[in-house]
Amino acid sequence: MTAPLRIGLAGLGTVGTGVVKMIETHAGLIATRAGRPVEIATVSARSRRRDRGVDLAGYAWEDDPVALARRDDVDLVVEVIGGEDGPALATARAALAGGKHLVTANKAMMARHGLALAAEAEARGVALRFEAAVAGGIPVVKALTEGLAGNAIGRVMGVLNGTCNYILTRMQAEDAPYAQVLEAAQRLGYAEADPSFDVGGIDAAQKLALLATIAFGAPVEVEAMTVEGIERVSLADIEHAAELGYRIKLLGVAQAAGGALEARMQPCLVPVGSPIGQLEGVTNMVVLEGDFVGRIVLSGPGAGEGPTASAIVGDVIDIARGVLLPPFGQPAAGLVGAAPAGSGLAPVPAGGGAPAAYYLRFLLADAPGVLARVAAALGEAGISINRMRQVEHDGPEAPVLIVSHRTDRAPLDAALAAIARLDVCREAPVAIRIEEI
Repeated sequence: MTAPLRIGLAGLGTVGTGVVKMIETHAGLIATRAGRPVEIATVSARSRRRDRGVDLAGYAWEDDPVALARRDDVDLVVEVIGGEDGPALATARAALAGGKHLVTANKAMMARHGLALAAEAEARGVALRFEAAVAGGIPVVKALTEGLAGNAIGRVMGVLNGTCNYILTRMQAEDAPYAQVLEAAQRLGYAEADPSFDVGGIDAAQKLALLATIAFGAPVEVEAMTVEGIERVSLADIEHAAELGYRIKLLGVAQAAGGALEARMQPCLVPVGSPIGQLEGVTNMVVLEGDFVGRIVLSGPGAGEGPTASAIVGDVIDIARGVLLPPFGQPAAGLVGAAPAGSGLAPVPAGGGAPAAYYLRFLLADAPGVLARVAAALGEAGISINRMRQVEHDGPEAPVLIVSHRTDRAPLDAALAAIARLDVCREAPVAIRIEEI
């Protein structure tokens, strides 16, 4: 009989416990599909006493996850500790150095150290898989590295953080302000006590960086991306966008155009009838555009015990089958430390990017000639107006909405600064990119 694949599981939180449940529940099914048994040999976590709802008595225990990674009875390490450095990184490095396969759900670690870890895995002839690090249960890494490997990818975009999507859709559905919906999300467990990593866009940006690196064969760093969260998205803008036929989403976009690679994570308006415009709740969605396949839309749960465990076990089964692929879809030697010129793409600086139409909102004095002064400021910057309307109001101040034609961001920012200095402008102008899908 083929020898079992022996797993060392580092981390027994929600996801780690889910991995135990899945492997125990589907042991026979997994063995059949993998062509060999898959067994958990050793586990590690900070506390042995915690009740996790699963029986761990049959597994060896290591208090130190690095010691787990070095054990002779472990063939593959599953790292679900979390954190870009510290014990998670030490465990990953120990596993690869010891010739062990590595499966991780750690997006922060992979976004920061993934290329170096990939190079080490390839040098050791072992697998490094991280499907669970991006979009939970959606098999998007596998889609890019395998199913769409023959395509030149033109654009990757998606909603990659369920917390943000939940907040934005509940704001619209309940006509409720951001702070109120965030508090409800925290009570339901969709948002952490400190939600800044999610609502600030960092979590989603790390995922986009990984997808962009795979899709375009050029290293993408979060620090080089335009990253904005949803904290400043107002209920008024959600309502006005809906009136114009759009919804606001925290949207990640990576695209190649004109020899440049643009990657950004920011609130955008998308057409209400588009797949992303229809996405509600904590669900994630990724859209991939290839030159031969066209557009592929993948949607599903982006987090949680079951979906994340599903992605991890899927990677484990591939390794048990003997599948050994470059972690980022091509040899790491072409990525690690390489200038983006190696891929023919140069990165677009944060704040740059392809031209786009913009939704603009102003609060202006309700007086004759005011709209003409705003239009003149936009015209002087070379920005053409597609639509303009004044919102019904009471009092001396009028909300004004403008949808521009496509423009670069730099002249738009110059025009908005000029308008903000006008004596008729009552608050800072709002500008949100419109992404055509």
